[in-house]
Amino acid sequence: MRTEYPVKILVAWVEAIGGHIGLRDWLLHHGYPELGVFTAALRNKQEARDWLMRNGHPHLMALIRGVEGDAQALQWLEKNGFGVLRKVAEAGDGDEDAMKWLIAQGHRELAMAAHRMNRVKTGIDEDHQDPHKYHLD
Repeated sequence: MRTEYPVKILVAWVEAIGGHIGLRDWLLHHGYPELGVFTAALRNKQEARDWLMRNGHPHLMALIRGVEGDAQALQWLEKNGFGVLRKVAEAGDGDEDAMKWLIAQGHRELAMAAHRMNRVKTGIDEDHQDPHKYHLD
C-alpha cells in the first residue's frame, strides 16, 4: 500500500480530482491507478469504490468516506496511522481548522486536494437537491 507520492503526482491527482480526464488517464496508466480510480470513487462510482478495497487501498476509501462525513471512517484513519489523511478528509468535508493544519504542516498539495474534494462533494450534494435533475419514470 503506497501512501507517499512525489509532488508532481499529487498535483496531477489534484487536477484529476477536479475533472481533468487526461491526467486521470495518465495516472491510471503510469503506475498510479489507485489515484485515477479514486476520482471515480469520489463521484460515487461503486465499481471504483470496490476496486479500491479489493486492491489494497482501504485508506483511500476511508478518505472518501471521511469527506462524506463518516465519523467511523475518520476514526479508522486515525487508528491505522493515517492521521494526515484524516485531516485531508476533515478539510474535504469543510473543516477550516483541518485545512489550516494541513497548510501549517507543509501539506500544501494535500490541502489543494482536500479543497478539490470539497468542491466535488458540494457539487454532488447540489445535484441531489436540484429538482431539475431528478429522473421521473
